[in-house]
Amino acid sequence: MKKISVIFILPDLETGGAERIVTTIANHLSRDRFEPKILLLRKQGGYLSLLKDDVEIIDINTERIRHSLKPILREIYRRKPDIVFSGYGEVNAYLSMFIKVFPKVRFIARETNVVSEHVTRKEIKFFYHFYNNYDRIIAQSNDMMKDLTDNFSIKPGKITKINNPVDFDFIEQKTAGSVKPESFRYHYKNVVAIGNLSARKGFDNLLKVFSRLTGENILLHILGDGKDREVLHRMKDFLGLEHVIFHGRQDNPYRFLKHADLFVLSSRYEGFPNVLLEAGACGTYSLANNCPGGINEIIQHGINGEVSNIEDHENFSRQIVRILHETHHQDAVKNSIRSRFSKDLILDQYEAALLDLIRK
Repeated sequence: MKKISVIFILPDLETGGAERIVTTIANHLSRDRFEPKILLLRKQGGYLSLLKDDVEIIDINTERIRHSLKPILREIYRRKPDIVFSGYGEVNAYLSMFIKVFPKVRFIARETNVVSEHVTRKEIKFFYHFYNNYDRIIAQSNDMMKDLTDNFSIKPGKITKINNPVDFDFIEQKTAGSVKPESFRYHYKNVVAIGNLSARKGFDNLLKVFSRLTGENILLHILGDGKDREVLHRMKDFLGLEHVIFHGRQDNPYRFLKHADLFVLSSRYEGFPNVLLEAGACGTYSLANNCPGGINEIIQHGINGEVSNIEDHENFSRQIVRILHETHHQDAVKNSIRSRFSKDLILDQYEAALLDLIRK
């Protein structure tokens, strides 16, 4: 039987959510049925080393997304794949206008965020007029599905909801034998937050929350880098937050998650946050801001976490203190995630979606 050729498209394989998911899908698709390739605008990023050897990388060596369309179309024309799977919002938008040029190729877009929250540039929003050209759109959460139908007139039949997979084997490998990071002080509770240092992730609100906790033996460890780094560092100094530590980007954030007493998600919006899933996979209880993007689909109240409004800084800070004085069972937290989002469960759904497209 002829294998189904699938080309996944991403800007690069830096250590972000979309990159992690596409890497996981490409690595674990059945090789009896599928032949996966990954087209990158730039062949760089930490996940390159995690790709299996039989996943071909197509490097078009283009710095800007807006300049990538012509070489992407050229590769599709030359290679004639059965399926093109675009996994990054801006690339999805540009590509949508040209899908009809390839009538024998099936096109899937995997959205990464609640689009109306994330896409602000008018020239990008324009391309969403062509989004119904896609054969299938993968949304990760109910919030994303509703946003696409209500605000962008996407036909509901075009959208399939598939949550993000959690690779427990990978996480257990990264945390096996790990010890507490040196910055985790004894006699202190250690709270971890992870994400790009940008307005979307809401770390400014989190610092305001921790300004109300200066009298507590609680440390906040923030992992990540981004354009707001200097602003957030100045804000930390202005508020006198000696108990807040910026660690920058970490190759192995899982050891922080495993040994944390609490994970906090402060985002203003999400798509379906991998880091919230991964915190649960490490057995760590979470407190998440009640923002759009599937938060309430992940959190099972009192089992793997809780949801609250971080804009109410005082109340959020009190909830952190309360949770840190409670006992939460690691196995219950892990099982909450494993039973719904394990890699095998979710990859079966992706394979079914790909096969369904070919049958049409």
